Amino acid sequence: MLSSMNWVLLSFIIVLGGGLLLSEGASSSRPPVIKVGAIFGLNTMYGETANIAFKAAEEDVNSDPSFLGGSKLRILMNDAKRSGFLSIMGALQFMETDVVAIIGPQTSIMAHVLSHLANELTVPMLSFTALDPTLSPLQFPFFVQTAPSDLFLMRAIAEMITYYGWSDVVALYNDDDNSRNGVTALGDELEERRCKISYKAVLPLDVVITSPVEIIEELIKIRGMESRVIVVNTFPNTGKMIFKEAERLGMMEKGYVWIATTWLSSVLDSNLPLDTKLVNGVLTLRLHTPDSRKKRDFAARWKNKLSNNKTIGLNVYGLYAYDTVWIIARAVKTLLEAGGNLSFSNDAKLGSLKGEALNLSALSRFDQGSQLLDYIVHTKMSGLTGPVQFHPDRSMLQPSYDIINLVDDRVHQIGYWSNYSGLSIVPPESFYSKPPNRSSSNQHLNSVTWPGGTSVTPRGWIFRNNGRRLRIGVPDRASFKDFVSRVNGSSNKVQGYCIDVFEAAVKLLSYPVPHEFIFFGDGLTNPNYNELVNKVTTGVDFDAVVGDIAIVTKRTKIVDFTQPYIESGLVVVAPVTRLNENPWAFLRPFTLPMWAVTASFFVIVGAAIWILEHRINDEFRGPPRRQIITILWFTFSTMFFSHRETTVSTLGRMVLLIWLFVVLIITSSYTASLTSILTVQQLNSPIKGVDTLISSTGRIGFQRLLMNVLILISSSQITVSLPSEAKNSPDAVGDLHSQETLL
Repeated sequence: MLSSMNWVLLSFIIVLGGGLLLSEGASSSRPPVIKVGAIFGLNTMYGETANIAFKAAEEDVNSDPSFLGGSKLRILMNDAKRSGFLSIMGALQFMETDVVAIIGPQTSIMAHVLSHLANELTVPMLSFTALDPTLSPLQFPFFVQTAPSDLFLMRAIAEMITYYGWSDVVALYNDDDNSRNGVTALGDELEERRCKISYKAVLPLDVVITSPVEIIEELIKIRGMESRVIVVNTFPNTGKMIFKEAERLGMMEKGYVWIATTWLSSVLDSNLPLDTKLVNGVLTLRLHTPDSRKKRDFAARWKNKLSNNKTIGLNVYGLYAYDTVWIIARAVKTLLEAGGNLSFSNDAKLGSLKGEALNLSALSRFDQGSQLLDYIVHTKMSGLTGPVQFHPDRSMLQPSYDIINLVDDRVHQIGYWSNYSGLSIVPPESFYSKPPNRSSSNQHLNSVTWPGGTSVTPRGWIFRNNGRRLRIGVPDRASFKDFVSRVNGSSNKVQGYCIDVFEAAVKLLSYPVPHEFIFFGDGLTNPNYNELVNKVTTGVDFDAVVGDIAIVTKRTKIVDFTQPYIESGLVVVAPVTRLNENPWAFLRPFTLPMWAVTASFFVIVGAAIWILEHRINDEFRGPPRRQIITILWFTFSTMFFSHRETTVSTLGRMVLLIWLFVVLIITSSYTASLTSILTVQQLNSPIKGVDTLISSTGRIGFQRLLMNVLILISSSQITVSLPSEAKNSPDAVGDLHSQETLL
């Protein structure tokens, strides 16, 4: 009996011990607090917004105790104070406190540095502000961007530039990874669209710039350049200084185009101090988040409770901060529900490192980091920013932006951009259920008020202040001065038909073309036009030529011509005689042989009808005199289709039918010819073309320069004297063959 009791007691102890071990194991897999680190500068717009959003997300996750199986989520905030050193120290401290993930860092510079630490200790690092396009998941597998990369922002700007027809832009940016690599991405996107960045203005880091001296120097350089489209890819502090100095330098006036990246819309949404008069007419972009009840409720909650009466408003990065916390929470929940543990171990590589003050062995490696990362990138949820999902390359699903025009203290949204549908005036989510259509006819934006208050789209460029005028060469002729000539011996004034056409064409352009006319020749003899054209090819003397320059094969091989605006060609001048009007003009439509043939056919047809009808038809019988009269009357009356005699025989009717058709053709031709003769003045010349010219025996006059052209008729050539003003003119006739402006 005692033995049995011992066995029961032993079994109870074993079961109790096993239960305690299981309880201990369960507590290690589901710790009471799941820590997540965050590295932001709390004295910045992004850091202050993120801090409020993190607390709201933490509160919402912990409001349901069963969501994490009884565990609590805790966001540990490290204030980096815009310091790279403090960001590194904060990350190292988090690695000692067993965090499962880190939100941040705030800047791309630190993202490049801290991602190496995350890779080594397998701790996922998520950021919605470090959106550098070069932060590739291949190089930094444990770094995840939870907002669209700036690659899509630059693509949107490039498509806006193409939409408005600009080709050259100037980029203003800070010398940091995020701004620099963003501008590089913009250059690549513009190059694909046959545009370019003509100048890159590099400014010091946003954290160190305290004086506008560098900004003023760059703006003065930009003011003297051709491009008037300026893209500002900076941070709030630098951006506000740029627009303040641009206003002072007169660069916010008509003709300029300013495009600011998302920093400006975030400043406006956050209700931070900004003189809106400085940014009147500026275009900016904002990450697009679809309207939803969840988003509206959170905005109301932010305004009434979360901001604690602070002046900062809710910007789009606050929405992404909130969703980032939920991405981590859902991934941790999935990991725990799949039976995973949250355990940490020492890194063997760090254990071998020794230092007097550095305790690197205290840094923990997250054993389930790779598994948690996999759950993070496979997240599918509906957040404040809309559907949250990652593509296989870890880019966000359907990146899109709002396009905003700042007008008179108001924010005017002119449209949207989506990587799926391009530019549109309706929200991009309305296109997702349709096939993509990126054709130019499907790209639309509403009207814009540009700097200076104008609604006319700026040209985007001007002639540089230090640029030279367009040099237009004109021949200083001695003959045919109606086309081009010097004005009363002036050194630079020119007149003539060719000049009038050129000036009229320049006025049709939507932009000014400063130019000056430069004479070629001495005015005593006509200049050599081949030499004039050759001077255009060298680009040393002339940029273009205006004058009566003939388009010939030799010249078209070295220069480009405009379309001819005078076309005369080679002509033959021959005497003509006017046909005299007389009462017998009605006989002109037909020649004498034609009249004879027509009359004979009338007689022949009448005789044929008589032969076929007189034996059986009484109307064709009678005395010979009567039958002759009947034949003539019958045939001539068919001309007016008024014959009274009827035909009885079948053959007679067939002959009559054919004859009536012939009569119809004859009368119609006669009527048309007579009408033409009586209404159009007729000139008669014995020369009908080159063939009759060659076969003629008459004398032919020609100008001396056409000797080679008319050599084929040398047997009948004579020479006529040229006017005295046309002598020694190598292009006197040839350049009248086709008058045009050479450009």
